[in-house]
Amino acid sequence: MSDSQKLWFMGWLLLSAVLLYLLSPILMPFVISALLAYLGDPLVDRLEERGVKRTPGVALVFVVLFILLTVLLLLLIPRIEAQISQLIQKLPGYVDWIRGNVVPHLQGLLPEESATLDFATIQKALGKHWREAGGIVANVWGSISGSGMALLGWIANLVLIPVLTFYLLRDWDPLVAGVRTLLPRSSEPTIVKLAKESDEVLGAFLRGQVLVMFALGVIYTTGLWFVGLELALLIGMFAGLVSFVPYLGLIVGILIAGVASILQARGFGDLPWVVLVFVVGQMLEGMVLTPRLVGERIGLHPVAVIFAVMAGGQLYGFFGILLALPVAAVAMVLVRHVVEQYRNSDWYGPEEYGGEREDADAQ
Repeated sequence: MSDSQKLWFMGWLLLSAVLLYLLSPILMPFVISALLAYLGDPLVDRLEERGVKRTPGVALVFVVLFILLTVLLLLLIPRIEAQISQLIQKLPGYVDWIRGNVVPHLQGLLPEESATLDFATIQKALGKHWREAGGIVANVWGSISGSGMALLGWIANLVLIPVLTFYLLRDWDPLVAGVRTLLPRSSEPTIVKLAKESDEVLGAFLRGQVLVMFALGVIYTTGLWFVGLELALLIGMFAGLVSFVPYLGLIVGILIAGVASILQARGFGDLPWVVLVFVVGQMLEGMVLTPRLVGERIGLHPVAVIFAVMAGGQLYGFFGILLALPVAAVAMVLVRHVVEQYRNSDWYGPEEYGGEREDADAQ
């Protein structure tokens, strides 16, 4: 690549970054639609292989996904809402039990000079913070609903996402082919190779991870239901949802379900069974779910996943957390390519030198 070509490339890259920054307020529906189209493209391709034309295939995928999503929401939302209402009704009783049974034991464990644990003060402080948090939520919601333009923007995005997804999904293959024709001829084979590897890793990782999260939610919910926990669905599905971070579903699930079981049973009798449910779920994830649904080759190291999620949240907030794992999966492919190029370069050195050094170390 000549110096002028490098300047042109850097100029286009800088211009693209500026445009992305300036247009970021309107990009979310397009990003979500592109992600949904990317995930749905393999289903439409399989229908095309069986003789279904592209547009009817996209319409069929849309109808099936809409029906499944509607049925899932109709089944889950009323039950989760009922469990939240049940928790709110029983919360005063739980607080009284903690005040009469847990607080005296805590006061006995504390030193004498700090044993005066004023639970009423703590309860008032918590109530104050809950009211402040509720006021913040109310103010945010009031500003959103009070502003006609903001409310119209939310409605427009909800309507726009399925429309954009339909058109992107219908024209996905021509769009990919069009981008390929714009690639520099000298770099086109390398870029296409990396794009195919990234597509294989990213597609399998995203689809497999979603299935693992849903399967863990079902496993946790079923196990907690057998234990007799009243909030089994709420806690189990939440633990499955956050399990995209390694061991986070296990830790959060044991903590929340453990506290819920202690409050419900007024003791520690069901706590070992709750821990057993999450341990069994974690074992099934490591030995069955992740190897079969995600695959060991495309799975990211737990340390890399945790770092990616934390870095995404630090840089771009909640939206960064959502994009952290897809970006990390693609970055893994690029890192493999860079390592391969390095090992084939003169910087790495001849293989004979490494072999002679290993023989010398062995002697």
